[in-house]
Amino acid sequence: QVQLVQSGGGLVQPGGSLRLSCAASGFTFSDYVMSWYRRAPGKERELVARSGLGFKNYTDSVRGRFTISRDNAKKTVYLQMNSLKPEDTAVYYCNGRGVNDYWGQGTQVTVSS
Repeated sequence: QVQLVQSGGGLVQPGGSLRLSCAASGFTFSDYVMSWYRRAPGKERELVARSGLGFKNYTDSVRGRFTISRDNAKKTVYLQMNSLKPEDTAVYYCNGRGVNDYWGQGTQVTVSS
């Protein structure tokens, strides 16, 4: 059974940090490009960061503040978010894309004072 189980998230003040985790099972994790997306209220889903074999990409608005990493042995992908801003408030989803396309359940990140 394929699963992407997310953890982390919550409420943080502007300038704070959070780390999201996404634990995978049921597929060959190392063969998949793992990504983080987000959907803010009233906006389209947005690709935040991707990690594949030998590459990492970030959307411009998070570059230098967010870091995607993965541990293939633990089948887990992380998103370290620093210097958080109110505009980072969204539901964050992890995604695994390869032969198939898998999604985590989503986790709320709220940046507010």
